[in-house]
Amino acid sequence: MSVTLYIKNMVCPRCIDTVKDIFDNLGIETTSIELGEVNTPVNITGDQKTQLEKLLAARGFELLQDQKSKLIGQIKAIIIDQIHHNKEALNVNFSTLISDKLNQEYSSLSRLFSSVEGITIERFILKQKIERVKELIFYNELTLSEISHQMDYSSVAHLSAQFKKETGMTPTAFKQMRNSGRQSLDQL
Repeated sequence: MSVTLYIKNMVCPRCIDTVKDIFDNLGIETTSIELGEVNTPVNITGDQKTQLEKLLAARGFELLQDQKSKLIGQIKAIIIDQIHHNKEALNVNFSTLISDKLNQEYSSLSRLFSSVEGITIERFILKQKIERVKELIFYNELTLSEISHQMDYSSVAHLSAQFKKETGMTPTAFKQMRNSGRQSLDQL
């Protein structure tokens, strides 16, 4: 019998490594670890769960308990994975991607997300995209046109308008700043 645990704030490959180390240190076998999700072939005892919660919290993670929290964690993991870690362009819209991956109606997922998080899924997606754009600008390896294309914006003007609306400055002004103003993904 496989058990799936949902973990909040897993936002990058290093997070996966950290969570794997925690499970290994506790001697809890895992079959797979992905953003926001750990599968184990064994039931976890109450004592192990307490230790797991404590070790995860010490590293900035949280073991999600209720179904609503689990769904929101899954939604965030899907969005973060697509925007920050997936190299392939998204050939469907986010609502279809989320709905298909979670086997649920997007409208109910959207209402749940908004009621718990206080922002819409679309706004969360926009915040993630802008953070990714900041990262790409900061590394200075791509032109704004290449970034716009990579992030699926219809034009550089559209990217610039959203960037300015979200950050209060143009991408060019951001590029000229020494302090990047970037936020960690788990803080969004």
